[in-house]
Amino acid sequence: MTGNVYTYAERCLGSPDVETKLALSHEAWQACLADELDFGAEGEPLPTGFARFPERPPRVDPRDLPRRGINTLEGRVALLHAVAHIEFSAIQLAWDHLYRFRGLPEGYYRDWLRVAAEEAEHFALVRQRLRELGADYGELPAHGGLWSIAEETAYDVAARMALVPRFMEARGLDVTPGMIERLRQAGDARSVEALERILHDEVGHVALGSRWFQWVCDQRGIDPEGEYFALVERHLRGQARGPFNLELRRRAGFSDRELERLAAAGSPQ
Repeated sequence: MTGNVYTYAERCLGSPDVETKLALSHEAWQACLADELDFGAEGEPLPTGFARFPERPPRVDPRDLPRRGINTLEGRVALLHAVAHIEFSAIQLAWDHLYRFRGLPEGYYRDWLRVAAEEAEHFALVRQRLRELGADYGELPAHGGLWSIAEETAYDVAARMALVPRFMEARGLDVTPGMIERLRQAGDARSVEALERILHDEVGHVALGSRWFQWVCDQRGIDPEGEYFALVERHLRGQARGPFNLELRRRAGFSDRELERLAAAGSPQ
């Protein structure tokens, strides 16, 4: 064996360096594909507070992020920088999904390791596009909402699967098609290509959240739909906002009844 998946996770999560996180994500996934990765767990996971982020970009409240029109270069850069930060955060999230929760089937850990590697590819793709436009990741402020939800759900794998892939990341399925269309109208074919690749993969990532949330609920003998909305209400009350991309969410494992309830929760009172 060339390494242990939890050792890789601690090295990746604990490093503040972007390049290190990308390299470790790729290296670990290649070791997994070569059947050279040990999935045996020893000891308890470190608290979420040990995870490190680079000094830049500075993280601010989402309300403090500037809004710019997509028809300008500055607007496209701001949009792509926001996407890059989401993809960077998703690398951290996937690693923490597999690091934090022990005693699950090996397939769970393999699934989220693959996601970490794909999120690293997504980030590199968007960062390259930013550089082509004369910018780079870290030059604009970003928000830390995704990681704050990871910290809040560190107590339970069902809460994590429900609220990170099945709620926060699922929002990407709703909004990314609109971003793609706006970039297409602006004539930015290279950015469209990057976001189309991301959207294709993200359907599968959210589907993994659905799969493992369902598995955990089945093991516990609880109704997954009721548990999902109980968790959403407990942690994210008032944040279910439409419109929702019904087709993509169905492909990602949402039932029609779940979509109906989400739409009702997101409708104005």
